[in-house]
Amino acid sequence: MKTHNRKFPYFKPVPLLYIILCIILTILTGCEYSDSEKDKKTYSVSGTIQVNENTAIDSDLNDPNFNSRSNDSFNEAQLIANPVNLGGYVNKKYSGSEGESYYTGDEYDYFSVSMSGDETITLYIADTDNADLDLYLYDSSGTSIRSEGPSSMESVSPWSADYYNIVVFAYDGASNYNLIINASGNAKAIVSEQHISDDFVPGEFIVRFDDNALKNLPESSPYQLSEEMGLQHKAGEHGRPILMQWGDNVTEKHKAFSALGIEEDAAGERHLGIQKQPLKEKKDTLRIARALRKRKDILYCEPNYIRKPLIVPDDEYYSTQWHYPLINLPEAWEVTTGTENDVIVAVIDTGVLVDHPDLMDQLVNGYDFISSAQRSNDGDGIDDNPDDPGDLAAGSSSSFHGTHVAGTIAASTNNSIGIAGISWSARIMPLRVLGIGGGSSYDILQAIRFASGLANNSGTTPAIKAHIINLSLGGGSYSHSEQETYSLAREQGVIIIAAAGNSATDQPLYPASYDGVISVCAVDANKELSYYSNYGSTIDVAAPGGDMTRDRNGDTHGDGVLSTCGDDSSNSDIQMTYKFYQGTSMAAPHMSGVVALMKSIHPGLAPVDLDLLLESGTITEDIGNTGWDNRFGSGLIDAYKAVDEASGEGELPPVLSIDPDRLSVGYAGTTGVLTVQNLGGGTLNIESVTYDSDWLTVSEKAVDSNGLGSYLVTVSRDNPVELKGGAYSAVVAFKIAGGNSKNLIVLMQVAGEYDATADAGYQYILLLDSNTYENRYQVEATATNGEYYYEFPEVKSGYYHILAGTDSDNDFYIGDAGEAIGAYLSFDQPRELHINQDLGGLDFTSGFNLNLSGNASVGSTVQSQTIMRMQSRKKEVNP
Repeated sequence: MKTHNRKFPYFKPVPLLYIILCIILTILTGCEYSDSEKDKKTYSVSGTIQVNENTAIDSDLNDPNFNSRSNDSFNEAQLIANPVNLGGYVNKKYSGSEGESYYTGDEYDYFSVSMSGDETITLYIADTDNADLDLYLYDSSGTSIRSEGPSSMESVSPWSADYYNIVVFAYDGASNYNLIINASGNAKAIVSEQHISDDFVPGEFIVRFDDNALKNLPESSPYQLSEEMGLQHKAGEHGRPILMQWGDNVTEKHKAFSALGIEEDAAGERHLGIQKQPLKEKKDTLRIARALRKRKDILYCEPNYIRKPLIVPDDEYYSTQWHYPLINLPEAWEVTTGTENDVIVAVIDTGVLVDHPDLMDQLVNGYDFISSAQRSNDGDGIDDNPDDPGDLAAGSSSSFHGTHVAGTIAASTNNSIGIAGISWSARIMPLRVLGIGGGSSYDILQAIRFASGLANNSGTTPAIKAHIINLSLGGGSYSHSEQETYSLAREQGVIIIAAAGNSATDQPLYPASYDGVISVCAVDANKELSYYSNYGSTIDVAAPGGDMTRDRNGDTHGDGVLSTCGDDSSNSDIQMTYKFYQGTSMAAPHMSGVVALMKSIHPGLAPVDLDLLLESGTITEDIGNTGWDNRFGSGLIDAYKAVDEASGEGELPPVLSIDPDRLSVGYAGTTGVLTVQNLGGGTLNIESVTYDSDWLTVSEKAVDSNGLGSYLVTVSRDNPVELKGGAYSAVVAFKIAGGNSKNLIVLMQVAGEYDATADAGYQYILLLDSNTYENRYQVEATATNGEYYYEFPEVKSGYYHILAGTDSDNDFYIGDAGEAIGAYLSFDQPRELHINQDLGGLDFTSGFNLNLSGNASVGSTVQSQTIMRMQSRKKEVNP
């Protein structure tokens, strides 16, 4: 409508009123705003912040906005969960920042918790430069042990099942901290008892006689003593273990029964279901061993156990890498660890921290292809130094994204530090293309050409081109030049693997959606599509990407992917660390690492060969609809199947796999599903399933005639008896017919008087200007049912990042070491938002994300952090 053509004769003498009326009429008649008018509008921005279910917060902090409750004595001890990842703060009087506890001091934090005796309690101290914290543990009788520093990490373990008090004491100074309680990994799996499900030689015994008792029998030889017991001496002499056996027939076994006073129990054997001959012989072996242990002249007697070769890395944090068993990587390592042939994987990313102790020996020469000096953050254009100076992805802290990707593929393994990589002997070619604000298509194309041995702007090519290219990056627009370059690289025999994207959409992301590129989506620890993962017609395969909002194995860490990383948030030298990230960026290197293992034993594996293997489902686990589907592609990559196929040696022997190998149902869960399968060849039959606790049952859910398939684990907290509040663990054993057993641990918690609702503390949610990182808007939130709802009601149009975190020490910085931190879309991959309309559903996670150090000398920083100045916490900061 053109309002200036309307006539209002009564107002001709008063032009100003005429103009006002025109404006009012324009609004009422629905005419659009001009661009300048639209810029004056404001919009609502909202979402939910989730925290891991095992997250808790110290009940008294230095933040005055936090509703503190004293836990300063045994009588005021704060009841906490087990497992738990708790953020806290203690200080001496007049130490630390001014706040709730500055003038009075908060020297002691007392916590009360029930433990089974199989846990580890770890205290991570944030600021060891200015504080000395001690950790104490008391049982119900008052018996105590102390772990003291100064140190960035202290650890103690309970000595039996009991209620315990844990005390964190500020010996000096002030500091945030993280207190973690989790299962040691043993639960009840390591016990002195002997079970029919154990793998041992029926009819054989290892016996150690008491040397003092034998002094009274100088003429007795091992042969004579064995005969007296109805057994036969097989090997060994006095003074060391002796191997005995019963004879070759049933009569000889009954001879031992008679000599040792053992009665037959046919009725009991029928009741226990052990009438089958192999089980009966094992049961009889245990009965004889038990009788021998009762003799005063025997120190111990045990079955002759069968041990098998296992390749288990000794890396410090390997037990937290749940994502490797998910793809049957430990079983694949029994076939190859990648040592047969050198395989080079080009990681085209932010570069790599070349001095990281878990990567420095795994690198070949790379290149920095960032042509913009401003974007590169190293002061120049392209050069031959691919070291990562940081990308400032979250303002004053960098992602070190390429370092994380590289560690998953090929971190140094079995070196007693850090993490394990998938392909132990693969080499990383670091190619830097992403800097501040990302990277350009042209720079990425130069890196692709370099890795493939093609002419590029560096004027050089590598002595040996890459066999595999990993691209944990992407964008939304198709490019003819990119498709052409990826096709050329593939023609050189290079296998190209890319992340599918983290937008939870079926829209194509490139380069993952190009022809000839393997697109990898992400699954969580339940083998379900991760909430953020892209899907659709271009997905080829799935791999672990994680979900930091969950903790399926009960280790208190959100189920992110742990790998090598760095930390530059302290404005000092970059610290070499390990961090948990989530995303399809983490899924792609799992696929790249597995392909590196395949190339190690089958160097001739070509891109088309891999395509065919994926299309046929030969090297994947079908976790979605039968065959290919648009959520998981051909399925979840299976490392064991992949190396088996690559080896070309025919059918492997049967291998029992149980997923997961540790199941936690937490405080609220009542069921869990176990997947039992034969990873190898041949036939494998499950003979029996046993469990050692009456609060647990295991039933068949979808099982074939061999006993393979899915089993339902059900826990009861009030049947047959109501359980007291605390932590419980049980062992479930799957026995293979004619073979050994495989155990898994089930963890359950009973809340009792404890409020098991997850809480990461008082959250400050900031809307930061994407250009200046100035805190433009701020709201605060407390947890309700484990979630935080936030809303910025009046936001001006512009480009922003959302950051959230706690400020336990009240230093006006959120996300310090020991504090919670999170960002939209995720902390390691923050997403810029163009706000020009109302936006809702901007959900993300916040929590205590441990930043683990591989070397005590690199610093005491505890968690993955971003330090953003909070310009005001009392009121909203308006532009």
